[in-house]
Amino acid sequence: MERKWWTLVLISIATFMLLLDITVVNVALPDIQRDLDASLSSLQWVVDAYSLTLAAFLLTAGSLGDRLGRRRVFSIGFAIFTFASFLCGIAGDPTLLNLARGLQGVGGAAMFATSLALIGQEFHGKDRATAFGVWGATVGGAVAIGPLVGGLITEHLGWEWIFFVNVPIGALAIALTERKLANVAAQDAAPIDLPGLAAFSLGLFLLIFGLIRGNPEGWGSATIVASLGGAVLLLLAFIAIEARSPHPMLDLTLFRKPAFNGVSAVAFGLSAGMFALFLYLTIYMQGVLGYSPLETGLRFLPLTVLSFIASPIAGALSHRIPIRVLLGVGMTSVGTGLLLMHGLSVDSAIGDLLPGFLIAGIGIGVTNPGIGQAAIAVVPVEKAGMGSGINTTFRQIGIATGIASLGAVFQSRVASKLNELLPNAPDGLAEAVSSSGTHAAAGFAPPGQQGRIVEASEAAFVSGFNEILLIGAILSFAVAAAGFLLVRSRDFVQPAEAVPEAAAT
Repeated sequence: MERKWWTLVLISIATFMLLLDITVVNVALPDIQRDLDASLSSLQWVVDAYSLTLAAFLLTAGSLGDRLGRRRVFSIGFAIFTFASFLCGIAGDPTLLNLARGLQGVGGAAMFATSLALIGQEFHGKDRATAFGVWGATVGGAVAIGPLVGGLITEHLGWEWIFFVNVPIGALAIALTERKLANVAAQDAAPIDLPGLAAFSLGLFLLIFGLIRGNPEGWGSATIVASLGGAVLLLLAFIAIEARSPHPMLDLTLFRKPAFNGVSAVAFGLSAGMFALFLYLTIYMQGVLGYSPLETGLRFLPLTVLSFIASPIAGALSHRIPIRVLLGVGMTSVGTGLLLMHGLSVDSAIGDLLPGFLIAGIGIGVTNPGIGQAAIAVVPVEKAGMGSGINTTFRQIGIATGIASLGAVFQSRVASKLNELLPNAPDGLAEAVSSSGTHAAAGFAPPGQQGRIVEASEAAFVSGFNEILLIGAILSFAVAAAGFLLVRSRDFVQPAEAVPEAAAT
């Protein structure tokens, strides 16, 4: 088999593992919550610790890939990710699990940041469109079977095995990567931007920490004010550092290109407006509707399988249809799907989510290949690692900030509704309902009041859930407009044969 096809196979395996670890974990979160006695903020960190370190190190990993060779950085990242997966499996409390998840994110950053660049260096012309279609299908496939795999593993082996399965697959993939892939590096690679890395990483951490802990600590508390204020100052310092650095890890001049801004907005919006909601969809299905992990995975299939089917079709169509049209139509479909899910009541069943699952699944599949192609096309070939890293950074920042922000709104709304319906609600009820669903409410009920407390908890959960579904829909529509209006092929700077000719506008 030719080297380029080995490249595509191994990148697809890596991408599949990285994304599977998000979708698999979502279904296992209720079991993790029960086994480790985790709060809602701890559950959020199970996902956000991974997304946070992934986002924080992507730009540096992309630059390292350009400097040291993309295969080398990809292999090192794969090794870190595989080892961290083992640590996740043996973790016995939420803190250790979240630290191991953070280490997974560091390895994932090296893998993600170089993946699109590795495909870009091997494929050109029509083959490139095919390769990105396969890559997009891999993204869709990970989302498609992730909940089902997570349900099967969690129910029959235990949640620890969702991490242990990465170890043998990762070891084999690393060996093949070293044998089959070329280690291409830029001839004049820039040095690592350490001040930028420090300011960006710490600023992003303080932002996510403040959003996640805002409700428990109090939004006016010194801890939260200092955290959010420090985040703003550090992120502003990061921009100043990048503007003055001779070798920035984020080339701010790229933001002068409308297409770059558009694809970055779409990457962020898809993650923050749709993927971040998977945590709360899982809590709803298991903690309110009462499904097991496996039953939850099965009920995600209409959304995820359609995403898998639509992705390669969209990849093939990108040779004929402008990428901006695919992005606009895809994100509009996602927003429409979320609107169709909105409006749940305490009497709703899984069938009420089905129309939204179908439309949103198609939207995800249509959007993903366009994001990948545009991310590479808007940067010069020698900065493909940076372009790939920036794009995936926006994806992961979207997941991290989306989970934290939506969680803050959700938990606040649940607490407010409970205070309205139960003026003397037991201490800890709002936290339990937010993290475990309404099935946890019965444990807080004094004799004779169980029905009333459970009924109020159901109303509070559904109220908060409807609110974040609406926020996700609005965000999706906004970035659909940004993608359609801004992503124009005249901003693409890759060689002409790398960009679909019919996409020109």
